[in-house]
Amino acid sequence: MHPAPDLAADLAAAPASRRQTMALFGLLGFSAGLPYYMFSTVLAARLTKHDVDLVLIGFFGWVQLLPTFKWTWAPLVDRFAIPGFSRFWGKRLGWIMLAQLGIVASMVAMAFTASDASLPLTALFAVLLAFWTTTLEVAADAWRIELGPTPETQGPLAAANLWGYRSAMVASGSGALIVADHASWTAAYLVIAAAAALALPLLATLKRDASGTGERWVAIGTGLVASAAILAAGVLLTAVVGWAVLAAAQAIGISAKTNATRAVLVIGLLPFVLLAAALPRIRRLHPDAPLRTSSLVAPYVDIFWRFGYAALPVLAFVSFYRMGDVLTLALSKPLEIAAGYDLTTMGVADGVIALPSSMVGVALGAWLAVKLRLPVALAIGAATSAVGNWIFVWLWYAAPSAFVIYSATALDQFAHGLEGAIFVVYLSMLVNPRWPAAQYAFLSGFAFLLPRLIAGAGGNIQRAIGWDGFFWLSGGLSLAAVLFLPVIARLRPREDAA
Repeated sequence: MHPAPDLAADLAAAPASRRQTMALFGLLGFSAGLPYYMFSTVLAARLTKHDVDLVLIGFFGWVQLLPTFKWTWAPLVDRFAIPGFSRFWGKRLGWIMLAQLGIVASMVAMAFTASDASLPLTALFAVLLAFWTTTLEVAADAWRIELGPTPETQGPLAAANLWGYRSAMVASGSGALIVADHASWTAAYLVIAAAAALALPLLATLKRDASGTGERWVAIGTGLVASAAILAAGVLLTAVVGWAVLAAAQAIGISAKTNATRAVLVIGLLPFVLLAAALPRIRRLHPDAPLRTSSLVAPYVDIFWRFGYAALPVLAFVSFYRMGDVLTLALSKPLEIAAGYDLTTMGVADGVIALPSSMVGVALGAWLAVKLRLPVALAIGAATSAVGNWIFVWLWYAAPSAFVIYSATALDQFAHGLEGAIFVVYLSMLVNPRWPAAQYAFLSGFAFLLPRLIAGAGGNIQRAIGWDGFFWLSGGLSLAAVLFLPVIARLRPREDAA
């Protein structure tokens, strides 16, 4: 990789009209949402059907922790460009195209290991799929924030992005389950991989200047060679790190019988303790201090310098706000299978029912974020999300029927679409425009750290309190986010006098 071109190249690749820009971010949301269920909900259903222990299935939920740490490589997306792709299409779109290739390759690999005969191999390709999906989100989020710096401009873009994202999630989840039921899990993953590949030619047509066809093909060829090298390096690095992690886990005796709940809670609290200890020093930093000028750490230091101790309740709020969404995603499919539903019925619910419900929720959430004060909109989102979780308690006790699963799915998707749209706007308004990719990656990643840690221990929790207790708890944790609203509603970031 080489130093990134300036913002002009990114703007040249952006559509000229507002409608075209919304369509672009709808496509980017679709591209990021399509693979998400394939390493989360669909993978949980696949492992359940292969009789993998529920506690181990919960551990696979920790694959979703990878997006939580996207801030660790987000500065690379801001600082570097992909040879060929970025020179012609701009920095943001260059990374997006690389990530899309990584998504397709990882999904094909998951297709040909769909027997789950080797769980470490299944985990390897699930982690790679999560990594490239997250990288696409980092680049797309940075581009979205650059093009929409105010709530009025950000609301429509966030809605378009989430429409695409959530429609792809439910479409891939639905399609994969139905194909798996009538063909095989290998076929299911190949079908979704083919759908993901369709975005590449559409993205390659973006660019408004009059560059010749020859230059475009040179850019594509150079980009493909560079991408192949980067993807191969990613596989090797992930395999080495994964082997080390599994060896360490075996050495300390972690297995399906391990109760990880206490460790998860300690790990979840640790960042708050460390940040509280570091804040006094951060607040005293001068504008020219190395920690505020380094391209690697300055974006993150800036968050805590601007918000000070108020950053702690902000981070606590965002940690609880999406709790219900994440925990539902982790165990909803094992619950439905345990309740007696077949994959086709679940797939129809995730497609025909979930898609329109989610779209209505996203549209309403974006409208509320623009029309109401954000704290009020956030409170509505938290309450709606809680109800979306509690509906699964009814599903568990009700006799299996199409009406029950369709109703539960519709409310769940509506609720989490609504809260998700409001949440995206809120996080975008916290970001300093100087570092959109890094800061949004950190805030959105931190928001899912505690929920995904708890989701990984979901099998242990379900075993202790049952299916009904699990979903009562997850909804209650989402609702608890409103306790922080009186504090964050008064939050005003500090301005740099320099």
